[in-house]
Amino acid sequence: MARLAHWLRLAVLLGVTAMFAFPSQEAAAGVNLPKLERGKGDACVEDTETMRRHHMNMLKHQRDKTMRQGIRTTKHSLKGCVECHAGSHTGSVASAREDFCMACHVYAGVKLDCWNCHATRPADKAPTRVGATPRGETSPILASTLNGASQ
Repeated sequence: MARLAHWLRLAVLLGVTAMFAFPSQEAAAGVNLPKLERGKGDACVEDTETMRRHHMNMLKHQRDKTMRQGIRTTKHSLKGCVECHAGSHTGSVASAREDFCMACHVYAGVKLDCWNCHATRPADKAPTRVGATPRGETSPILASTLNGASQ
């Protein structure tokens, strides 16, 4: 029994060593993490790690409360995200590969469908006519993402 415990400890030690000896999947693939422009506010509505892992659930929950219960709050609203995170170069969160939403979603290979209905720019930079799209609003990157084409 003691001999088995010795071999098990050795196997665990070798396994842990192997985990740290090899580079991460991202490093091995040579994939650079997205570089995001900082938001315009002092702090986000939640901490960074929470937003990275759960923003989609927060947005869906906000959507459900608004659409099904008529409750409109601003803490986790998509409009608030767009107002804070629209890039300084494009004024948008999703019209170029470097924009806040696009950068991470392209990196993760996740399709963005928010922009089928919602504006990618804050209200002061949005089109004045309902349904109008300003020149350059939908980039080929966003269009291919919305149409489900791979990056």
